[in-house]
Amino acid sequence: MQALTKVITICLLAIIATTQASAQTRRPMTFEDMMKMRRLGDIDLSKDGKWVLFSATDVDLEKNTKTSHLWIVPAAGGKEMALTASLAGESRGRFSPDGKQILFLSARDGGQQIYLASFDADNGTIGEAHKLTSISTEADGATWSPDGQNILFTSSVYPDCATTPDPDACNKTRDEEQAASKVKAKIFTTLLYRHWNAFAGDKRSHLFLVPASGGTPRDLNTGDSHEVPPFSLGGPDAYAYAPDGKEIAFEENLDPVPAISTHVDIFTLRLDDPAAKPVKITTSLGGNFSPAYSPDGKYIAFRSQARAGYESDKFRLMLYDRQSKQTTDVLPKFDRWVDELAWAPDSSKLYLVSGKNGSAEILAATTKGSWQPVAIGEFSDIHATSNQVFATMASVTRPSEVFNLKTAIEGPYAGNDVLIHSTNVTRLTHLNDSILSQLDLPKMDTFWFPSIGNVHVQGFLIKPPNFDPTKKSPVKFLIHGGPQGAWGDSWSYRWNAELLAANGYVVIMINPRGSTGYGQAFVDGVNGDWGGKPYIDLMRGLDYAERSFPYIDKTRECALGASYGGYMANWILGHTDRFKCIVTHDGMFNPVSAYGTTEELWFNEWEFKGKPWDYYGKPAATDPYVKWSPALAARNFKTPTLVIHSQLDYRLDVSEGFQLFTTLQRQNVPSKMLYFPDEGHWVLKPQNSQLWYKTVNDWVDQYTKPKQP
Repeated sequence: MQALTKVITICLLAIIATTQASAQTRRPMTFEDMMKMRRLGDIDLSKDGKWVLFSATDVDLEKNTKTSHLWIVPAAGGKEMALTASLAGESRGRFSPDGKQILFLSARDGGQQIYLASFDADNGTIGEAHKLTSISTEADGATWSPDGQNILFTSSVYPDCATTPDPDACNKTRDEEQAASKVKAKIFTTLLYRHWNAFAGDKRSHLFLVPASGGTPRDLNTGDSHEVPPFSLGGPDAYAYAPDGKEIAFEENLDPVPAISTHVDIFTLRLDDPAAKPVKITTSLGGNFSPAYSPDGKYIAFRSQARAGYESDKFRLMLYDRQSKQTTDVLPKFDRWVDELAWAPDSSKLYLVSGKNGSAEILAATTKGSWQPVAIGEFSDIHATSNQVFATMASVTRPSEVFNLKTAIEGPYAGNDVLIHSTNVTRLTHLNDSILSQLDLPKMDTFWFPSIGNVHVQGFLIKPPNFDPTKKSPVKFLIHGGPQGAWGDSWSYRWNAELLAANGYVVIMINPRGSTGYGQAFVDGVNGDWGGKPYIDLMRGLDYAERSFPYIDKTRECALGASYGGYMANWILGHTDRFKCIVTHDGMFNPVSAYGTTEELWFNEWEFKGKPWDYYGKPAATDPYVKWSPALAARNFKTPTLVIHSQLDYRLDVSEGFQLFTTLQRQNVPSKMLYFPDEGHWVLKPQNSQLWYKTVNDWVDQYTKPKQP
């Protein structure tokens, strides 16, 4: 027995030594490492529950390209396999209802179109693909009808071409004429003439229906001058089929001035009646999104906001009874956002994704109004079978992968009580295991601290690789955008906390008032108070971290933020000298000029409680545009500042960055500006991103690390 114990002890010591050696051989992540990682896209589940189809994007840094391809993995576990590999790429793969075909989008033959390929469910392979559509305005967002006979998709067209004998020929001619014209001037007669990163023009997104066997696509919004569906930066589909395939539900904003409106309604449209007109089923003054028919056809579930003009109002789970035509708020006492929803096959419940304390957990909710948690993590893109949920999940140390959650919930639902439940979570894909195994990616710690108004606020901290607690480390203090956003246990390619920590920094992130996942009152705490309580939350969070973590060097800290985080960096610039440097990306500098140059006016009018001229002649203390203006604190600017802004950013016009840089230069404050002529609110091109990280890290190093001889 003693000999056996000795052998076991030796083996355990050997395992520990091997593990420690392995950890020591890992290295800090580089930008090039991050660009080699395969980026998971959306997923789809075969109707028999045996296969998960997904897209994944490869980045070629040298060629400055991103290319998406389709992959597949057995739902029960196994090796993921690539299905497509064309140079043009493929995306949005979807199984046909009978499981015998896959549709996808590709520009392999010019503009993006819908392609179909046969699918072998026995071995998970596809046959040769053929092009289904050849519409001149291209195709997007394709989805199967429940019977597999038709495919619904979107395309941006000229609404007036619908009255011509050949609408597609009309659209093609108009596009060619505009491209050939030497006059590039534009004439505007309404607002929202540009949006996000492009000018609107005369085209509008419409829904189209095309037979899966081929044929001419049918415009379901003929002559409509509105966007169907409205503009979106991603998330759940804005349209859905009824289970019998004879009706669809879709989103549309019919307000006369969409630039000041967040009022999106949901409409239904019969497909079996060519003369049918859309029928509005929503009544709230705010936005209504993500329609989803219950599998039994009785309900349409959707996400709804109550308040007009507020894009960050609480997203509630609503049920529309198709027979009684009554709508019910399913979870009136649930005080967090419903970000995604998916029906269980038996229509007894819905699975939801909702942000909570820096994560995005999955919940199960019944149609009777009870709910309970299923799994906690940074989940998204959920799909349900009778006893399983499939979703993507990321963490701060790993990009998104596909997961299988085998749920076994015991006992009846009872409101928001946490009942006995178990979840067997299995990771199905391993897209980046090889490169991640080489990297030292420290785990993220969390802390809570008291702030103004008897409110507790959450913060997060990431130590640098090869961390030595006996040494003082400099700090990168990150401020999130939104302002209705949140830091948490998630991966980002644009502001990657692990990469920002990799060159020797403690990274600190605070979720101040305005952050999501802490109840709607916490979200609303930033409205009309941009430089008030959120600023106090941030400073008290940093104070707490400095007191609590002795390895922080509070004499070497830099504040970095983008969007609202850029605004807050600008506000910090005029209200404290505690930082050695500042990085401000796409931030608001002058609220009055930002109002005149933005496109989504509803945002500024809500957050600053009206229009600038509403306050003319009134005391400055009552004017949020004055009270919370970083520009008016310019005399206090002293901290070295890197300004970053992009020409195609129409949310916060590039002039905001130019104004700030001019002010810094004329004040003789050490400053630099990084300007991207070909990016919008986000820096997305690989080589531009490489320059962004290098410029940011060099700037912070310059002011927080000892000068090298």
